[in-house]
Amino acid sequence: MKMNPFLKLILEVGPLAVFFLVNASRGIFIGTGAFMAATVIALAASYAIARTIPVMPLVTAVFVVVFGGLTLWLENDTFIKIKPTIVNLLFATILFVGLKTNRLFLKLVLDGAVHLTERGWIVLTRAWTGFFLVLAVTNEIVWRNTTTDAWVSFKVFGILPLTLLFSVAMVPLIMRHTIPDAGETKPNVDTP
Repeated sequence: MKMNPFLKLILEVGPLAVFFLVNASRGIFIGTGAFMAATVIALAASYAIARTIPVMPLVTAVFVVVFGGLTLWLENDTFIKIKPTIVNLLFATILFVGLKTNRLFLKLVLDGAVHLTERGWIVLTRAWTGFFLVLAVTNEIVWRNTTTDAWVSFKVFGILPLTLLFSVAMVPLIMRHTIPDAGETKPNVDTP
């Protein structure tokens, strides 16, 4: 079952909003616990609605639970702060290895949402690989040089908007390399 795009956005952004709000009022450790709970709830809701769990939210949820758990267990907020770095490096590595082994994993993630030429998939995969690397480096710079509250704000109000802007910037590339639907008929230019 296809999920309503607005509901999908709420399930993806909701845990970040919870993290931001609880961190602002109760601190990083309680905020991290709330983030973990909200992430698991959002994943369960996604499964209940669509009867499937998308790969990227699942991977992200595992990292939130593992690194959030380490943060709480060891009472060290470094773990939750490096989680975005590690997740983005993992995504970049997976895409890079896919390129090198002629397996375009981005095709699997987008699950038929777009139909691109082989060249289009390669260019899009390279772009996302680079973007994930930029996010990883940016996260490292921010968490190492700002306060915890500033880092949480960056995570919520920086990473998400940057990702949305990058996605929008990829639209012309996608349009340029889109394969027309098989059912579409092209006008016959030979007829008068």
